[in-house]
Amino acid sequence: MTMTLLDIMRSASVIPVIAIDDPEHAVPLARALVAGGICVLEVTLRTKHGLDAIRAMSEVPGAIVGVGTLTQPEEFAASRDAGAVFGVSPGLTASLIEAGRKSGLPLLPGVMTPSEVMAAREAGFRQLKLFPAVPAGGVGMLNAIGGPLPDVTFCPTGGISIETAPKFLACKNVACVGGSWLTPKEAIAAGDWAHITELARAAAALRV
Repeated sequence: MTMTLLDIMRSASVIPVIAIDDPEHAVPLARALVAGGICVLEVTLRTKHGLDAIRAMSEVPGAIVGVGTLTQPEEFAASRDAGAVFGVSPGLTASLIEAGRKSGLPLLPGVMTPSEVMAAREAGFRQLKLFPAVPAGGVGMLNAIGGPLPDVTFCPTGGISIETAPKFLACKNVACVGGSWLTPKEAIAAGDWAHITELARAAAALRV
């Protein structure tokens, strides 16, 4: 059975935001995260190895791999062909909406203001990424938006930590949060996969 975007979001307490600098790190990193109970992985296109990392991580048992930092229409089909099953963008434009529909890749677009939430909802999106979450107003913004726009579910990302994540997850309109703290560059460079599994376990335990 194919998972919907909402299914994917609800199966994750935290979606790690991953930037791969060395393609050799992709598979052991994915294995370490899955071993800790974090199965939904967002691999960004912030480095030149993004698509190769998606291709490699998609072969890891239990991993649900998506693509992050989608900013150009042509990236959708390429990411889908690499194995991504969902996409995440920092914002939303007409060309990204069209590319998402053509590719069939479910998109979690970034929004920051109530007007952007309403525009995304008019375009058919009910699952959104509040980004950057903390500068946008954090928990207070999410609770305020939940009043007039109760049918939208968020994955807030940007400035969230293991300490603050529980407050976000407690919001009625939040399914999961995004965070980069699960994949510290120092641990990846050192190949300290056990440490990353520990971080994943702590994140997976945040589910309320």
